[in-house]
Amino acid sequence: MRTIKASAVTEAVAQACVEANVDLPGDIACALHRCAACEPFAPARGMLEILCENEEIARRERMPICQDTGMAVVFAEIGQDVHIEGDFNQAVHEGVRRGYVDGLLRKSVVEDPLRRRNTGDNTPAIIHASLVPGDQLTLTIAPKGFGSENMSRLAMLTPAEGREGVKQFVLETVRLAGANPCPPMVLGVGIGGDFEQVALMAKEALLQPLDQANADTFYAEMERELLEAVNASGIGPQGLGGRTTCLGLHIKAAPTHIAGLPVAVNVGCHVTRHKTIVL
Repeated sequence: MRTIKASAVTEAVAQACVEANVDLPGDIACALHRCAACEPFAPARGMLEILCENEEIARRERMPICQDTGMAVVFAEIGQDVHIEGDFNQAVHEGVRRGYVDGLLRKSVVEDPLRRRNTGDNTPAIIHASLVPGDQLTLTIAPKGFGSENMSRLAMLTPAEGREGVKQFVLETVRLAGANPCPPMVLGVGIGGDFEQVALMAKEALLQPLDQANADTFYAEMERELLEAVNASGIGPQGLGGRTTCLGLHIKAAPTHIAGLPVAVNVGCHVTRHKTIVL
């Protein structure tokens, strides 16, 4: 049994909150720069070049890449041979508080959805914890801005709607989103499970490297087809048109009930941020 102090969790989360907001993941940055180099439509290419410059300035000057520094979503994979000495949840919340206050990041969380008073330190975080084999603690902090989160959708389709029904729902979600999520977007698609699991899978799909194909060739082909269709929508970067509407798309699927076909699309903007730290 390996012991990890709660204070170490707090330090790791605080560090990751800042780094996630200033360093775009390498795969997403590469995709953004690659699209800027090959986008044929001049207005779209110019916008992509501006977004690339913004990414470079944020990384160089250690400044947030976007003014919306997001609600902190924390994925924790806790090894079964790990003992957390202290209150794990409180350690995560404290790390978010320190990261956003000391890192001078925008505080965007309100303590009640209707009365709307800001908590002043971007807490509480949203925590998803799972037990895994081993003696390590893996923390992934994914700050989620709500320009893109507000465009996300979930549907309980019937099994008869099948593969084509799922594809149509994804494309409809993109069409309804338009320029609102600051495209080029990143799309996470969850299929299966139940009402709450499918939404979680869609968000987890956003964490997959853009250059990593789905291990299941059936879904890898579906990802390719959907990406081509989304980029043929003509929305383009910031809604200016062109063929760069989506940088990447991943699907995560799970077993489901014989009577259902849940599907969720979690929309990420061109700064779909996340940072992983292993303790």
